[in-house]
Amino acid sequence: MENADHQVLTKLTDWVEDGELSWLCTVVKTWGSSPRPIGSLLSCNNRGHTCGSLSGGCVEEDLLERLQNGELAQEKPELMIYGKTKEESDRFGLPCGGQLHIVIEPIRTKQQIATLRQIVNRLEQRLCISRTVELDTGVMTAKDKDRYRNLELIGEIPTDEFGEPLEKDAKNLTLVHTYGPRHQLFLIGAGQVSIYLAEMAKALDYHVVVCDPREQVIEQWPVEGVQLVCDMPDDAVREHANDNFSAIIALTHDPRIDDMGLMEALKTNAFFIGAMGSTRTSAKRRERLLQLDLTPAEIDRLHAPVGLPIGSKTPAEIAIAILAQLTALRNEASVEADFRATA
Repeated sequence: MENADHQVLTKLTDWVEDGELSWLCTVVKTWGSSPRPIGSLLSCNNRGHTCGSLSGGCVEEDLLERLQNGELAQEKPELMIYGKTKEESDRFGLPCGGQLHIVIEPIRTKQQIATLRQIVNRLEQRLCISRTVELDTGVMTAKDKDRYRNLELIGEIPTDEFGEPLEKDAKNLTLVHTYGPRHQLFLIGAGQVSIYLAEMAKALDYHVVVCDPREQVIEQWPVEGVQLVCDMPDDAVREHANDNFSAIIALTHDPRIDDMGLMEALKTNAFFIGAMGSTRTSAKRRERLLQLDLTPAEIDRLHAPVGLPIGSKTPAEIAIAILAQLTALRNEASVEADFRATA
């Protein structure tokens, strides 16, 4: 269930503990179009090994060459800027004049290693943690958090007389980066929509859990790389999906199964809870849930019908609508919060 940040930080820590000269690179600012978002990570070592991604590859190659040649961040963090000119953007494959600001940190000390191990252990428990780095010294600390927060670069990046940001100068800057676990998609029911959802969700880096108490159904599950649970859905939700990095979606069309899972799901910290069905079916579902000791506020958390209203009819279309809704929510896109599907 590793996410990309967990993989990068684990690999980095292993390299340093093995005596490798290693660095952690973080995208802290973007301008225009950029291939990777703020917060993207890359770890690399002096042998040319890398883990993670900052761009399509050209930036990584240049950065690694400079690090290996001793041109960058040998003793303390430095700021590197790619795409300052159109020619440079073209050279490094940055689209439409995009620009990347990258903080490069040499990881050398026992204190740094201990802090990284603390972060890795926290992520393995599916919990959030923030890392604070004073860029003029490289000293880092970690603090447990109850929720994810966007990366912050505190302080002003120095500029030249023309107002252009200065590379390598990271004085008076503080980086605060919060890491969280991999998002999880918990599906109640192992039917056709779940199959398409699982395939697509894996491509979006979700850890997928499929729960179905019907043994004969779960035995026929065709998608690899998915965690299968053949338990009653309320028990499974309590055990596997009780955190704010989980989305829970009921998909069986069987109230005896769906409602049992939803009854528990609506009491969890899951960031999204949905159920498949028509508007009429969803209204009846809400009436039933009111009779199961759930409050109106809890039931209001339910997205039903689930998915963006794109006129979806087939299992594949319904899966696309659901994942579009989840993607919009996670990216805080300017789409109506109360999504309703027509599927």
